[in-house]
Amino acid sequence: MPILSYLVLPQAGAMEQLCTDLSAMECCEVIPADNEEVVVLVTDTPDEETEKTLQKTLKNLPSLQSLSMTFGHSAE
Repeated sequence: MPILSYLVLPQAGAMEQLCTDLSAMECCEVIPADNEEVVVLVTDTPDEETEKTLQKTLKNLPSLQSLSMTFGHSAE
């Protein structure tokens, strides 16, 4: 059960779209900053395969500029 957290930066002018895109995805909790163009994203996937699929999906979001992992844990 991988649990990861990220700092996520949107493309210019795409903060609202990024939050919408991320919120629509399963296994994702989105926490937008109140005063900055940055989002904290926490993912909690049931297995490694789901995590790999989620990673590919995240990397292909047009509203996403940067995704930086800040924490990772996998209970084996």
